[in-house]
Amino acid sequence: MHLQIQGIYKGFGSGSSRVEVLKNLSLNIEEGSICVLLGPSGSGKSTLLNILGGIEKPDRGSLLLEGKQLEKLTDKELLSYRKEYLGYVFQSYNLIPNLTVRENVEVGAYLSKAPLPIDEIIRLLGLWEHRDKFPNQLSGGQQQRTSIGRATVKNPSLLLCDEPTGALDYNTSKEILKLLQNINRKYGSTMVIVTHNDAISQMAHQVVRLHDGSIRSDERNPNQVDAELLEW
Repeated sequence: MHLQIQGIYKGFGSGSSRVEVLKNLSLNIEEGSICVLLGPSGSGKSTLLNILGGIEKPDRGSLLLEGKQLEKLTDKELLSYRKEYLGYVFQSYNLIPNLTVRENVEVGAYLSKAPLPIDEIIRLLGLWEHRDKFPNQLSGGQQQRTSIGRATVKNPSLLLCDEPTGALDYNTSKEILKLLQNINRKYGSTMVIVTHNDAISQMAHQVVRLHDGSIRSDERNPNQVDAELLEW
């Protein structure tokens, strides 16, 4: 999925208490690439991710995704867009507690018209031996792998990752990043990863640094580092 973002503005509140979170933000993300969004808290990263995910609408500006002008879609059309094109990976996993690993992944498959093979995804995740366990029987890393599987099995055009390693230790974080990189290489999903961790930028094709709602830099990375070699 090729993303074209032009002149986006987004604010919250009204009158003297209004805060402008995104200010005339324009960005192109190439199909099949990994784009990392970096910036301190309050820089607008999560707001931009929510707009890409159709959760929020911009006040002004245009977003073109898969030929669809996102800001003009109705609520029903946005729901269909999220169902057909998006996968979402959360920091907090958001698994269904009374479903097994396999069943949680199947939930994503049911939302897709052309899902990837469930067993293939579970094996790629390294969860085959844990496929019949429930979330409370898994480590944090295994839960995040399940969350990634649920999002990936849809075969999404766009995978949005909101601080996917934020709640994980160093070694587990690297395993998750390696998994995301492998998924990008194997299935060609466009990925947008929001993170505070500057080291993750080394595995990306594109690195966008946000500051106070604006783009401070937008750079292409000609030499992506394998995730397992990242250090921080």
